[in-house]
Amino acid sequence: MTDKRRTLSIKPKAASAQAPKPAARPAGNPAAQYARPQTAGQPAPKPVKKPEAKPAAPERRPAARPAPAARPAYEVKPQFQQDFRPDLPSDSLALAMLGAASAVAQVRAGTALPQALAQVFAAYGVTPQGRGAIQDLAYRTMRGLGRAETLLGLMTTKAPDVPMLVGLIECALVLLDPPEGDKAAYEPFTVVDQAVTAAAHHPDFAHAKAMVNAVLRRFLRERDALVATALQQPLAQWNYPQWWIDATKAAYPRDWEAILAAGNRQPPLTLRVNTRKTSLDEYLRLLDEAGMAADVVGPQALRLKQATNVAQIPGFHDGLVSVQDAGAQLAAPLLDLHDGLRVLDACAAPGGKSGHILEVAQVELTSVDADPQRLARVGDNLGRLGFEATLVAAEAQGQDWWDGRQYDRILADVPCTASGIVRRHPDIRWLRRKTDTRQLTTLSGEILDNLWQMLRADGKLLFVTCSLWPQESEAQAAAFAARHDDAIRLDAPGQLLPSSGAGLDHDGLFYALFQKRA
Repeated sequence: MTDKRRTLSIKPKAASAQAPKPAARPAGNPAAQYARPQTAGQPAPKPVKKPEAKPAAPERRPAARPAPAARPAYEVKPQFQQDFRPDLPSDSLALAMLGAASAVAQVRAGTALPQALAQVFAAYGVTPQGRGAIQDLAYRTMRGLGRAETLLGLMTTKAPDVPMLVGLIECALVLLDPPEGDKAAYEPFTVVDQAVTAAAHHPDFAHAKAMVNAVLRRFLRERDALVATALQQPLAQWNYPQWWIDATKAAYPRDWEAILAAGNRQPPLTLRVNTRKTSLDEYLRLLDEAGMAADVVGPQALRLKQATNVAQIPGFHDGLVSVQDAGAQLAAPLLDLHDGLRVLDACAAPGGKSGHILEVAQVELTSVDADPQRLARVGDNLGRLGFEATLVAAEAQGQDWWDGRQYDRILADVPCTASGIVRRHPDIRWLRRKTDTRQLTTLSGEILDNLWQMLRADGKLLFVTCSLWPQESEAQAAAFAARHDDAIRLDAPGQLLPSSGAGLDHDGLFYALFQKRA
């Protein structure tokens, strides 16, 4: 028998005139949207005195001891089965919704979306087609999470006791409420049916399938009114936490709306042509023969008009091209590379810039990253391109890994909040906290100062960050120059805001180039 647990109740369409008003919810606060409304207690009825009858002969008895107060039990958190593999067809939308819901719940608990998806794929054992469906829905939900969360709060009064159930409903709402101008991926009745089917096949919330059905059907009936009310909240309007919206406004008073909107768009698939093996024109002809159209968005950058799996891209496994944002492709040329140089790529994972460096010139490259697993991806990417480098698993702010020989060029793609690449990693906005900016700025400053000691006189260091916040970009570059009298700042693009168009399409990055005085 299915264990019945309390989940949530559906808000009535209109409150009774005598019903107490729920407590106000702070605007833009996701947690507040699920706060239980406080109800005013009814006045207790006055006790009615009954005439006392005099006892014939009072009997003396020992005074009764008061009953012992109940001791509070230790609260035990239920173990939710996010990795449970339901008995559903591998190509069904219901299975994709459960997988995406599990990933969303894991992001809520602090796990990055790629890692969460990897756990789902391993647990579910889905086909490549199923993996693609789960990933697509999870990323859609991350981009529309604020709006879906607000809508759910408008229709319910209590939070579901299973995080994955919340994720399931939010995934369904994102499919039922696509961004303006986007075509719905599925018919509404299909989404509702498959969401209910998904709920019915999971032991943690099979008892809540009727509630899932009621919430989604109510949204379809009252969509216009619910969306209009939700969009009064910045959380729903922009799909970012309030602190992120405020930070963007403060940094870019004129462009903040365009920046936030850009982060909610699906990113393009941009390729970097390996000019050691082919040319831009030759590869364009290869794409045309394969029936794939592309636009030129950089010296070696092509943007596919229709995104596809890398396995279907001509010459990918032979190292003819790599996937890399057009803005990130500026790094290697800015280093002024030529054959024979000794080059360091600090914080190198996943290896896109390392590969580009070796495509530009035959150099002695050392790629450093603190995460051994991510560093392994650098080796895989270089191997696909046919290159080799010295891979070192170490922290760039330390020197225990350094052999003492100074480098001619250093690429310092330092840790940051990654606010400039949020369109590619929409989970970042929900994982970051306002205090992260200060902590990461401190760490990045330590890395830059440490790497500067490893640069030879007359050598060049390129400071790169994929952040939009001035504390992590321009202010960091200015502070670095102030700390080092021997640092000469050279021409570089500075802050690139996220942009897309006919001939330009890149993430938000920052570049500052320094040369050490001889």
